[in-house]
This record gives sequence, C-alpha cells and structure tokens, in this order.
Amino acid sequence: MTAISVTRLAPALAARVQGVDITRPLPDPLFAEIRAAFEEHSVLVFHDQPLDDDTQIAFSRGFGPLEVTLSVNPAAGTPFARQSNLDIKTGEVIPSDDRRMIYQQANMLWHSDSSFKTVPSLCSLLSGRIVPPEGGATEFASTRAGYAALPEATRRRIEDLVVVHDFSWSRDQLHPGFFTEQERAPYPPVRHRLVRTNPVNGRRALLIGAHASSIEGMPLAEGRALLKELLDHVTRPERCYRHEWRTGDLVIWDNRAVLHRATPYDTTRYRRLMQRTTISGDPREGGALACVSSISA
Repeated sequence: MTAISVTRLAPALAARVQGVDITRPLPDPLFAEIRAAFEEHSVLVFHDQPLDDDTQIAFSRGFGPLEVTLSVNPAAGTPFARQSNLDIKTGEVIPSDDRRMIYQQANMLWHSDSSFKTVPSLCSLLSGRIVPPEGGATEFASTRAGYAALPEATRRRIEDLVVVHDFSWSRDQLHPGFFTEQERAPYPPVRHRLVRTNPVNGRRALLIGAHASSIEGMPLAEGRALLKELLDHVTRPERCYRHEWRTGDLVIWDNRAVLHRATPYDTTRYRRLMQRTTISGDPREGGALACVSSISA
C-alpha cells in the first residue's frame, strides 16, 4: 500500500491529497492517514474523484454519522445538502428569483455548517459533480489560525464567552423574515462556547460565523460588534484559502476550525451541481450548553 501524498496549499490551512482513489473502499491504515491530514490541515482537496451518491456516502461514513438535511433544502430528508441551480426533479435551471435560489444566497456569508444545531458538525464533504467554467469558487478561513493570532488580552476576554447560534439569523441578515414560523421551529437557537479545543491535537479555535447571532450576557449591539471584530480578524487574507472548482473535486473541511463561504457564478448561464454530506460532531467535545437565556437589547 502506497502512502498518500499531502501538499500544503496555503500558509494557514488546506492541503491537496494525492495517491488515493476514494471511490473505492479504503483499508483502515490508509484512511487513518487521511484523517491525520484532516486534523493537521483542516481542509483537504482531492482531484479527479468521480463520486456518485453511494460512493460519497460510503467515504463520508469513515468520518462518522451523517446528518440528515433540513426540510428547507431541496434534498430534504436525505444525507445530502444540495448546492445547485438545477431542479432536483426536472434537471432544468431554477430561475434566480425562485425561493430555492434565494435560500442559497446565505451560503455567501462566512459560516460553519450546522453550528445552529445542538451538536455542531465535525466536517463537511462537498463533491463537484457539475462545475461552471467560471465563478463559484469556495473560500475557507482558519478560525484556529485566527485564535492563535489574537492578542493575549483578547484571548482572556473571550475565554468563557457563550455564543447564541440561530439558523434563522443567517437568512435574516439578507432577507428579514425569510423563514416561516413552521420552518424556524425545528431549530431553535442554541448556545455554544466561543472557544473550542480540538480533542485530538489540543489546538483551539473560534466557533463563529453567520449563524452566530449574539453573545450571552452582552447587550445585543455590543455582542454583535465583537462577533464582527472576530470575524474580520479570522478572515484576513493570510488565514484564507480559495478553492477554484473543477469537475470531480471533493473538498473536506473541519467545521470545528474553519469558516467557509460560496462566491457568485452566473446561475442563468451555467449549470452547477454540488453534493454535500455533513458529519455530525461528537457531543462529548463540548456541544451545546443548556438553553438560550435572555439577551439584552
């Protein structure tokens, strides 16, 4: 068995993995190498991996149990979060003013997948099935490198802070009142510690992003100002990696240590289909805290 080749792509995060065919079952030692690279680099890029739904699910399960997609996503009830401008039934291009396309606009905000859930996700795996010839890159920012670069005084200030994460808030920032009360109900706001520690390597990172709506115990405006300050710090260019997609790419990222965002492409001119599987995190790593308490206005 040949060891994989891992090549760093950016100073703070991301590496390209070569020498493995992930469309086939992998022996445990080889998958262990991939998992070690994941813990070290936070974002892994695999080229030329023609995955279908079954092979993507099989590979994803090596990282843990799969989440089931929200009812508001076009692929609801499956292990996939579909990022596409194609109708799931007809294959035709969805008009840009369709609610399904408006829903996806929030993907262009920096966020961590499923931070609005009681147990935040471990990682996401995004497969490029149909890729437009231009546009549609995905950008990543290291919240681990961001934490490491904070002044010591800021680290002390934020050490014990608790952040309220709310799925509705991420959409409300672009389209206030986007979700109906029925759509909001399955995912009420949850509380997570701002600073989290990776149990494998002990490295610390920030759990922030578009779902982070407020800081518990702070006036709303003050808490949101601090969250923006931290977001601006984390997403500085030296802590980012931009992935330009090509057909057959699979990108895995660590939602415990990375924020990501989509970038625009011409949805009326080009067809695009990206299939994402998301792996549930370990509740023992810190998960959600008890309940959402009141926030001062």
